[in-house]
Amino acid sequence: MFKGWGRFEGYGKGDLRRDLIAGCIVGIIAIPLGMAFAIASGVKPETGIYTTIIAGVLISLLGGSKFQIGGPTGAFIPILLGIVLQYGYDKLLVAGFMAGVLLVLMGVFKLGTLIKFIPKPVTVGFTAGIAVTIFAGQIGNFLGLSGLERHESFLLNMKELAVHIDTLNIYAVIVAGVCLASLLLVPRFLPKVPPSLVGLLLSTLVAVLFMNGKVATIGSAYGNIPASLPSFRLPELSWENMRLMIGPAVVIALLGGIESLLSAVVADGMGGSRHNSNRELIGQGIANMAVPLFGGIPATGAIARTATNIKNGAVSPLAGIIHGLVVLLVLVLLAPYASAIPLAAMAPILMIVAWNMSERKPFAKLFKLRNSDSIVLVVTFALTVFTTLTTAVEVGLALAVLLFVKRMAEEQRLDKVLPDRDSRHGKVSTGRVTAESDCPQLGIFNVRGALFFGVKNPFETSEFMASHDPSQTLLLRMGGVPLIDASGEASLQGLLKRVRTSGGTLLLSGLQSQPRRMLEKTGLLAELGEQACFAHTGEAIDAALSRHVSVAGCAGCRAAAFRECTALCGKSSEESAS
Repeated sequence: MFKGWGRFEGYGKGDLRRDLIAGCIVGIIAIPLGMAFAIASGVKPETGIYTTIIAGVLISLLGGSKFQIGGPTGAFIPILLGIVLQYGYDKLLVAGFMAGVLLVLMGVFKLGTLIKFIPKPVTVGFTAGIAVTIFAGQIGNFLGLSGLERHESFLLNMKELAVHIDTLNIYAVIVAGVCLASLLLVPRFLPKVPPSLVGLLLSTLVAVLFMNGKVATIGSAYGNIPASLPSFRLPELSWENMRLMIGPAVVIALLGGIESLLSAVVADGMGGSRHNSNRELIGQGIANMAVPLFGGIPATGAIARTATNIKNGAVSPLAGIIHGLVVLLVLVLLAPYASAIPLAAMAPILMIVAWNMSERKPFAKLFKLRNSDSIVLVVTFALTVFTTLTTAVEVGLALAVLLFVKRMAEEQRLDKVLPDRDSRHGKVSTGRVTAESDCPQLGIFNVRGALFFGVKNPFETSEFMASHDPSQTLLLRMGGVPLIDASGEASLQGLLKRVRTSGGTLLLSGLQSQPRRMLEKTGLLAELGEQACFAHTGEAIDAALSRHVSVAGCAGCRAAAFRECTALCGKSSEESAS
């Protein structure tokens, strides 16, 4: 069955049964989550259902992971709510469609691997910030507060809670408490039963039987949920709308790409598979282009649902397709009953989602480092909570780059050395170089750290100029230089010109692969000449002795080997002349 279908190769009847079970379980779990994410994002609950169905099927069918479950996720809530509040629901559909196009382009141009290089403090910081925003945003529903006005600003939302705390509804608190208790207890005593489904059923039952009309429900707030998918409708993709929504679309695409690839990596670890990053982005993009056509919100890979899919025995992408079809079946058969679900029952579900996605342990671990990573973490987290995710990611990335450059600059060193005559292996040592002990003909320097735009030119520092006579033969030990960019190459070019103008010679030893390739591409290696580049310092010293250094130049030394020369002389030319 399905023989030769790639990810379905070797598929059999037993595998189909396992996929059916996993797909049904994940589909049931996805229904309350889809509605909850939609409501928290400022749109109608059915849009979350539509997104779960369409994105769930397409991401599994076209994506690059065997086990990925796609749909609306908590990570999108602050972004989507902000877009809806600022631009409206119709503009959200435009941004979602554009984000889908961007994701497809990212996959086509093979940018999937680049997303993985976003610094961990940035991803942990904004994920934790999103979790705080989601959790705080559900306090009002949990307490049954009325008259709340929703804002983009975290502080304004907290002010709303304080101003309307006197509208607390004890019935809503009881309903929310029933759902929260179910979420905490069901996994402990009934681990195979979806806790969110049990919580919704019990809390809805309590509300209908004992508190009818005393708590807000989906029906009273949003009207009845239609029992079918909406008709096809193309978003208003005018030039003005696309220009207006390009910023939000980029944020949605980047966050969707990050979340989907993180989820795919988790799936690889749990399921023993290996995803295709670029194909995953293309699948995510196509799904996000299709979802707005039916009124849905942006979707991405859902880590928790993907993990549940694997834990329940999923074998192939068919489980994800089944999960979407199960949600569609429930929509058609049971949509009218969803109107009775209390909004207070949705709050604990999202609070638990926020708690689970909060990255508590990685956050604490990075915070305890008390270094540049900690700074990036805290800044990104604070900006996510108190401004916008766009600002947080932009500032977090910029700060991470600046602090990385600073750290790399601090690692750079340029030390003058001499062979250590006390070493059996002829190693060099900075301790051999003093004002009274130096070689008057050959200057040897250890260069450590990357030579790139973010560091000052080490060959123009006062210390270097004072310790080196450009008419000497100059040997740079480059084994500690992992990278050279155009700025670093320019520094070496300037040094070579200065040395040759003074009649000296420049030698290099221990060039690593990237610096060698860089110098080859720029032509500096050819200008130096291959005879000036050596694999080992000893070879360079021998060449200097034979071709560039006159041993007789040291009046008091006639040794043929440089090490012996240093052992005998090892002092300034004035002393050796005496």
